[in-house]
Amino acid sequence: MKLTLSIALIILSFSTFAQQEIKLYDGEAPGSEGIANNEKVQRDASGRIQTISGVVEPSITVFLPEAEKSTGVAVILCAGGALAAHSWGDNVISMAEWLNERGIAAIGLKYRTRTNVGPRPQTGKPLNVTITEFDQLQKSNANPDQSGATDASIDNAIDDALRAMEIVRQNADKWRIDTAKIGYLGFSAGGGVGIGAALRADNQHRAAFIATVFGPSLIDVEVPQNAPKLFIATRSNHKNVAAGLLSLYLDWKKAGANAEMHFYDDGAGPFGSGDTGNTSSTWRENFYRWLTFNF
Repeated sequence: MKLTLSIALIILSFSTFAQQEIKLYDGEAPGSEGIANNEKVQRDASGRIQTISGVVEPSITVFLPEAEKSTGVAVILCAGGALAAHSWGDNVISMAEWLNERGIAAIGLKYRTRTNVGPRPQTGKPLNVTITEFDQLQKSNANPDQSGATDASIDNAIDDALRAMEIVRQNADKWRIDTAKIGYLGFSAGGGVGIGAALRADNQHRAAFIATVFGPSLIDVEVPQNAPKLFIATRSNHKNVAAGLLSLYLDWKKAGANAEMHFYDDGAGPFGSGDTGNTSSTWRENFYRWLTFNF
């Protein structure tokens, strides 16, 4: 009895502000039937989740602000990890804490990942495009695998993001969320997931906004009518990513849609959700100011 209680208290301490986890589908996820669930969770020394891989059973974890702080805005968080894993600790837990402090609901999306995480055969020329070569991309698609090989991972992840939007809308009143203020924030590959969901959404699943942090589109871009507002943050020296996001921004503007872009020049790769003292660390405040200005 004491052991059971201790375990319960430890679990509670890992997720003191996580209200609940909800599976996206009843039974097996469509398109993943018969795939064994070999999900792996890595934690740090304190027990806090850092990464999740091998996701076959997608879900959302709901992080709600205190009632008196609630603004009605909800952000569906799509973690990065090359579609093979989720950087859950930084991209979801830390970001959710930061958003909740500001009265914003956070929905951590555990979308399906690639079950085969080893190297795949590359039959085409690898993508290697700088920001000044953005016009080499076809339809703003910056998927690093340009071989045309079949990979259902991005399609499954996009389907999961659309399903997450559906569930959030269904529970909006209970979670003190305004259905006109729900959007996606994605990191790296998670940005591609959020963008894909915005591109494929019907009116029922339409996001009010899409924010992507060093995450370009991984599918062909055709800007939808009544496109959601778009926020972009990345480093200008991040190959493929910067080119893809610049191209995406221009597509949005050519379509007459609302878009804002922040390119930082303090490095060549990704950056986390925290403040490390460099210029790219200001993206959170820029995003928050953009969010509050628009919603």
